Amino acid sequence: MTNAQDLAKRAYTVQIIEIAPAFLLRSTDQRPATGDFVTMATKPSNSLFREAKHSATRNTRFEQNTCISFEPSFDSQSTSLPKECDMEKLSLAVKMMLEAVGEDVNRPGLLDTPSRVARMYRELLYGTGVDAATEITCLFEEGNEDPVIVKNIPFTTVCEHHLVPFIGKADVAYIPKDGRITGLSKLARVVEVTARRLQVQERMTAQIADAIMTALEPQGALVILKAEHLCMSMRGVKKPGSLTTTMAARGLLKEDREARREIMDLIAH
Repeated sequence: MTNAQDLAKRAYTVQIIEIAPAFLLRSTDQRPATGDFVTMATKPSNSLFREAKHSATRNTRFEQNTCISFEPSFDSQSTSLPKECDMEKLSLAVKMMLEAVGEDVNRPGLLDTPSRVARMYRELLYGTGVDAATEITCLFEEGNEDPVIVKNIPFTTVCEHHLVPFIGKADVAYIPKDGRITGLSKLARVVEVTARRLQVQERMTAQIADAIMTALEPQGALVILKAEHLCMSMRGVKKPGSLTTTMAARGLLKEDREARREIMDLIAH
């Protein structure tokens, strides 16, 4: 029996986490409060931690009893630098749009609207140009290769076709390699930063899966997004409540149908 077949057939000890929406509403600098993480099937114990150093090759040796969270350092040529927002240009564009639809931009209700909308777009699109893999800033060695699944991660992003939101939830799963795992919140951060840019759902799904594969080098990864697109709900065909589901599978979870089906069953329940 091959390793892949053995992995697909054996009974998994799975760590399943559901993230309450309140977690992503708070500052990312705060630790999640009790109740945000629920339904944990197994609790890690006797962890071996590694000192993680950010490098292009990610060839870092494991060090026992050590865990150092690190922040990625960017040089001036890095493709992971967030793009600067030209707030003046954004404000002017909003003002011109209001004028173009016949509004009086000098009436009291609209005086501050251009600057408000500019600040909103700066917030919604801060992930433009950021490599999502750099959100995984600490690694651990747990000593097992059982799947990790994080379910129901809420996200809101902006469709690049009509500049209106699509809103949904992400399910993220991976099978560790050599016992290498990351903090659960880091998976939510990957989802968040990929959402904070102009998106289409198909590409966002792939970007999350690719970021996990790059940062963790797991045996496999699986990402499922379900979202309602306001460009379909509030305009055009006007079908509110319609949901779009996309999936990206990588590594073992792309190659082994039985392993993929088992993970999908766990996500569904």
